[in-house]
Amino acid sequence: MTYSVKELYYTLQGEGAQSGRAAVFLRFSGCNLWSGREADRPAAVCRFCDTDFVGTNGPGGGRFVSPTALAEAVAAAWPGGGQPYVVCTGGEPLLQVDEPLIAALHAKGFEVGVETNGTQAAPLGLDWVCVSPKSDAPLVLTTGDELKLVFPQADAPPERFCSLSFRHFFLQPMDGPDLKSNLDAAIAYCRAHPGWRLSLQMHKLIGIA
Repeated sequence: MTYSVKELYYTLQGEGAQSGRAAVFLRFSGCNLWSGREADRPAAVCRFCDTDFVGTNGPGGGRFVSPTALAEAVAAAWPGGGQPYVVCTGGEPLLQVDEPLIAALHAKGFEVGVETNGTQAAPLGLDWVCVSPKSDAPLVLTTGDELKLVFPQADAPPERFCSLSFRHFFLQPMDGPDLKSNLDAAIAYCRAHPGWRLSLQMHKLIGIA
């Protein structure tokens, strides 16, 4: 299998339960809920995405012809020391992430996390699964480590997900022109429903990738 990667870089995780942890971000190209083209956004299932996942022209991006080749590129981005950690993200990473790639990353000593919209089945071997539901897209992944809901979404109220089998439940205020009111609403919801925690996009607040 050839893996199409938009970008690959070393940073700190900025969101959710792993916030602040050093990680290699492995962003795959493509998504099943939006093409990534602005002209298609109004008709997309997910219309609020703030990420460029089109093509393979980002830092460290490209087409990798084997799981070993991609795992070697990920390992080269890690500075050494600590527990190596890679976050497979997108776009929708589970359109491409498979068991051979997970095994190759494990062979390089990495814990392997994924950030997914939950509409695709997960391969075996992942160490951390974060599901971020989008609108009314049907969830295939209903268990995992972390459910991180961008809030508010008219078609995805928190009540729809609170009975699912996740260790952590986060509300993340939707970015954009209404961020302040979305933040206030998320804070109020978490106060009223203490099973949910607030997730802020730390990387944006402190100005890192």
